[in-house]
Parts: sequence; structure tokens; C-alpha cells
Amino acid sequence: VDIIFPMMNTNQKGIFIKHALRRAQAISVINLSMIVEVVNGIVGNSSITLGAVAPTIIHAEEAEEFLAGKSWTEEKIEIARKHLVPKQLQEHGVKASQLSFSKKILEHIIDGYTRESGVRLLEKQIAKVIRHQARYIVTGEAYNVEVDENDLKRILGRDKYHHGTEKTAHNAGVVTGLAWTPAGGEILYVETSLSHGKGLLGVTGNLGDVMKESATLAYEYLKAHAEQLDLDSEVFEKWNAHLHVPEGATPKDGPSAGITMFTALASAFTKRPVKPRLAMTGEITLRGKVLPVGGIKEKILAARRAGIREIILSDENRKDIEEIKPVYLKGLSFHYVDQMIEVINLALTAPKEAKNHKSIQQ
Repeated sequence: VDIIFPMMNTNQKGIFIKHALRRAQAISVINLSMIVEVVNGIVGNSSITLGAVAPTIIHAEEAEEFLAGKSWTEEKIEIARKHLVPKQLQEHGVKASQLSFSKKILEHIIDGYTRESGVRLLEKQIAKVIRHQARYIVTGEAYNVEVDENDLKRILGRDKYHHGTEKTAHNAGVVTGLAWTPAGGEILYVETSLSHGKGLLGVTGNLGDVMKESATLAYEYLKAHAEQLDLDSEVFEKWNAHLHVPEGATPKDGPSAGITMFTALASAFTKRPVKPRLAMTGEITLRGKVLPVGGIKEKILAARRAGIREIILSDENRKDIEEIKPVYLKGLSFHYVDQMIEVINLALTAPKEAKNHKSIQQ
């Protein structure tokens, strides 16, 4: 196993573990200590959620439920609630009746003080809070039995990580995308500016090869279909486009920003801003197809956290939405597309609503 595991990608590792669990369903309980040891010892800080669970004996049905249907943040909360908090309370000699962490507080610790695919830092932060409160328990001083937001700020300091909120502010050329990371879903902004030139495309923002290719595909498709957007094809010979993804210190790669880049370029050239509280994710092809992407559950949670109300996805991602519990979809509406050009009318404001939307052609 220690030879095979390093050769697997994240998806294959997950399938391997799920297969092992299914094989064990013939007995009422299974000992996961070996699997956990393999994942923690060999895979290390990977995004396989089961690897973060403390060695324990659980029912096979519970294991199956644990592996499916939950977002990574939810899984971390359950890991913390069922394993990490009890473990740290015991190690510090504190009873469960003397100190507790609500789901809301655990989520705050996960989102505000950790950014990791595993749970090692999460456990350290929980331990830090318990150690701090243990002083009051020993001395008999007053303290909050249930940890609250003020306790976190006092003990852990200000939030170290901030998840973005939707803020495109009706500026043409700025689009909100959705991205998956090993630490969960994030929103991602794509900005486009134009300048007089010879039709060159510049791309910045510490992007990987896949995202750079998506930007090129988006630009070439836009030029090939300029007429459908009421653009004179000659405009691309007189203006340079600069596409930028902020937070340049953070490496970014993957195909899911394809339609976001295309929409940002189209918005900049047509001077039609993107509708407020709208985000999108999808891979693109040179033929104009919008392909499905992964990490939908995590992206949906990121969208809700950012105040997004509408999401554009590939039609082939419809099945992924149907698998998510309705409670997590509350307040969201979804638009499914098959072709890139369909995104424009869904995402951009109508020409008459945009100020001087044809001025770029002059």
C-alpha cells in the first residue's frame, strides 16, 4: 500500500478508501486504524477527509455517510466535534461540562484561523483555546463555558484568513468566479482592463499553465464571435487586453475559471457590467462548449458565504446540484449552460443598462 498510495491522485485515494469500506460491510463494525495510519503516515496532509479521523471503531454505514454528501468544512466540523475536541479536553484534564465548542465557533476557527487540507492546525488552535480557558477553571475565575467569538479574538487574535465577499461593484470587466482549493471553496475575481495597442493579451496573477490556456481560449473565442456581441472585429487590432486574477502571492491553476475569463473579457469589450451577486464556474473549449468541473459542494458553500445569489454552471453539473441537500441551496438560483455564448446574456447587464457600451469601438 505504501508503494501504491503515493502514485494515486486525490480522487483515486478517495475511491480506494471507499472500496475498502464497502468490502468491510459484511461485518458489523470495521477497524479504521490501519486506513488512518496509511493516510496520515503516507499521504500526510492530503485532502482525503477520512485520514483526519482519529483511529477508532465505527459502523460501516457511518463511515459511508461520513465519506459522502458533506462539504470539506462540514467534515472538519464533525471531526473536531467528535474527535479533536474530546481528545484535547481529555489531554488537558477538562470535562465536557466545563468547556464546549458550538458548531458555529468550530466553523469560525476553521475558516478564520486555518487554511489547510488536513486538521493539524485546527487541533492546535482548539488546544490553544482549551489551555487558555483551563487557567480560569483551575483558579475558579469567571469564564464562558461555551466558547464565543470574543474568546476567539482574545485567545487566537484577529482572523488570519478572510474569505472574499462579492464586490464587483458593477464595473465592466470584473467577474466573480468560484474555485476549489484543498482547504475548501473560494471565490475568485477575474479583472480585465483595455489599453490602446495591437490586440495583445496579457495575463497576470501567478497563474498556472491551465489557467493561462483558458485565458487564451477565451480571448480567441471572443474574437471569433465578435459579431454576436455587436463588436467590430477590428477592435481587437487596436486594443490590448490585460487579464488579472488578484492575490498574486497565491498560486492558482485549474480549468474551472474558463467561463469567468471569457465573461470578463466580453464585459470589458462591450462595456456591459456583470449583474450583481452572480458567480460562475466552468471549463471551456475552443468550440465554445462549457464543460463540467468538480468541487461543486465546496464552491456552493463559498458562494453562499460571499453573498452570491445566482450561479452559472455547465449543464452537466446539474446532477451535482441535485445531490446536495436543499438546505445548502436555499437562497441560490442556478443557470445551466452548454455554450459559452449563453453565459453573456445570463451574466451581463443589458446593453441599454450599460453606459456608453459601444465606446470601445471608437
